[in-house]
Amino acid sequence: MNIFRTLHRSILMLFVIVVISIVTLVHFSISKIVAEQSRAQQQSHSPAVQLIVEELMKPLHISQTLVKARELLDLMSAENINEAQVYATLARMHTEFDLNFFIASESSRVQYNSDGSKIDLLEGKVDWYFRYKAQPTTAMADIGQWQNPQFYIDLKVYDENHRFLGVFGVGKSLKAFTEIFNEYKKTYGYDFIFVDQNKDITLTSNPELLVQGATFKSLNDLSWYADLSEEKQLSLNNQLLPIDGVESLIAEIKIQAFDWTLYLITPLESRQIDISRGFIISIVTLLAFIFGLFLLIYNLLYYFKKDIQKIKQIDILTELPNRSNTTLKYEEFMYQKQSVSLVLVDLDNFAPINETHGRKAGDIVLRQVTKMLLSEVRDKDVLGRWSGGEFIILMPDTGPHEAAEICQKLCNKLAAMTITTGTTSIQITGSFGISFTAIARTMSEVVSAADDALFSAKRDGRNVVRMQLIES
Repeated sequence: MNIFRTLHRSILMLFVIVVISIVTLVHFSISKIVAEQSRAQQQSHSPAVQLIVEELMKPLHISQTLVKARELLDLMSAENINEAQVYATLARMHTEFDLNFFIASESSRVQYNSDGSKIDLLEGKVDWYFRYKAQPTTAMADIGQWQNPQFYIDLKVYDENHRFLGVFGVGKSLKAFTEIFNEYKKTYGYDFIFVDQNKDITLTSNPELLVQGATFKSLNDLSWYADLSEEKQLSLNNQLLPIDGVESLIAEIKIQAFDWTLYLITPLESRQIDISRGFIISIVTLLAFIFGLFLLIYNLLYYFKKDIQKIKQIDILTELPNRSNTTLKYEEFMYQKQSVSLVLVDLDNFAPINETHGRKAGDIVLRQVTKMLLSEVRDKDVLGRWSGGEFIILMPDTGPHEAAEICQKLCNKLAAMTITTGTTSIQITGSFGISFTAIARTMSEVVSAADDALFSAKRDGRNVVRMQLIES
């Protein structure tokens, strides 16, 4: 009996020791977690300042340095603007600093952009230039280009006689800021809200608060801010407020260079008693979630494997089969012992379109030509993108002369097209090279013959159809 009583007491004592040890360990772990969280919150200002320096102040300093360059002053003070030299200078700056630059010339009333585009500065249409010109300030931060919003730093440029020459600026896409903010939010757990002197939200980590069209969101649009008294609205620094049902601490940082204010919104962790109650459950739930997530990812990878392979075989711009995909189609025709006419279509003088009107215009041309070709080729034909401005058409069970008739119609259709890229209309023609095989041959052999025919078409003045048959 004493042995059992001793064993019972020992088990009870061991149980008490285990319970005390677990409670102590949990308390220590929670205390450490809370301490780490507090320290992380205190250290959160440091990366925020680093973000301001890297993403806002650095572009400002770069633009302030470049605006004093002799080369820039000479370009902007010239009576007749040398557009080629302007674009070359802006492109070089873009390459060196990985930022978008522009020059808004007062003499030509044209804005030249580093991507090769330009905008006529017309009163009533380009308001920012004339509004900024009339202001006494020499530097301004603004959000512009509503189709693709950009953060701009604009600096007025004057010559030695204080004559206004125009505006030099640097820009960065708001999308790039959103991506950076998301990384900071993942790492440090807080949201950014930048506001100007009018309380308009200029930059933020919340995509729903970004500028929509030409309309800015305002601090007054936020329910938690609108509910505050005027006294509290004057200074939000270190205020603890319920935001979206979560107690959050707000830190306020002034950015004097832009007359902006940055608000860091940091959600506070639950109280220590809440952490204690949910500590074990959280760990178990986390492990279960990780295991479930592993199974989900495993199955998703399995089901998406085929889709990923398909995506790799599609040209992203035109959504046509790429070279690898087209080669597989050709090999299927050969396996099925089908005769094939192979056509190479090269857009005439396509490279100058990119150089003159920009790559965006070139992309529009490629998509419009793709749309036309798809509407004209037969259901059994395979249309693919072969290279930059070059397409390929596989015509199964089609003789070379029939293929030539089809290609002549396509050639005429292409020459009759007028492609509009914004304010510019572009005429385009194409040269066609045809080859044919009635027996199993490698694709490279048939393509080589079509390429010779294409060379003949270009040599004969372009916008024509030529054929090169393979000798038996």
